[in-house]
Amino acid sequence: MTALSHSLVGLSMRALLVLGLAATTAPVLAAAPGAAASSPYYGRWTVSEDRPVFTARGRLYKTIDVVPCGRDFCGVSVDDRGTCGATLFRFLSVHANGTYELRGHGKWGDAKKNLEIYSDGDPEPGADRSFDLYLGDGHDFGGRSESMPKFHASYRRLGNGNCRAS
Repeated sequence: MTALSHSLVGLSMRALLVLGLAATTAPVLAAAPGAAASSPYYGRWTVSEDRPVFTARGRLYKTIDVVPCGRDFCGVSVDDRGTCGATLFRFLSVHANGTYELRGHGKWGDAKKNLEIYSDGDPEPGADRSFDLYLGDGHDFGGRSESMPKFHASYRRLGNGNCRAS
């Protein structure tokens, strides 16, 4: 082989090695932006009612992908065809480890409302994980009319979340 051929073969082998290393480490790097990859919140979630009825604003919350986004984790709307939509809410990754109560803000039309998520904690072995989501003007979603949530739903997990937050 000529010196040029040896150089090209060496260069090609180094390129393949670098590409191979990048391909094997990319999933690890993507899953480690500061949030726990095994969070009980991560995944695709849908309202657990058999025949839910939604307003136009509430429809965005029918199915949600909860996924890492930067150093946080976000809820991304998913339509009936599986198309990813708007980012509805964001929580700090420190809470992604399974905190049973999350408080923040969520998108409600053009406005932001207070948002709370209550996890079922650690379900019985074999039981599915679930959570309740409340969205409204207060953080005390009790029985008083001024503190009633604008939206409330119970969610069950469907599988892995595939959307990316915008």
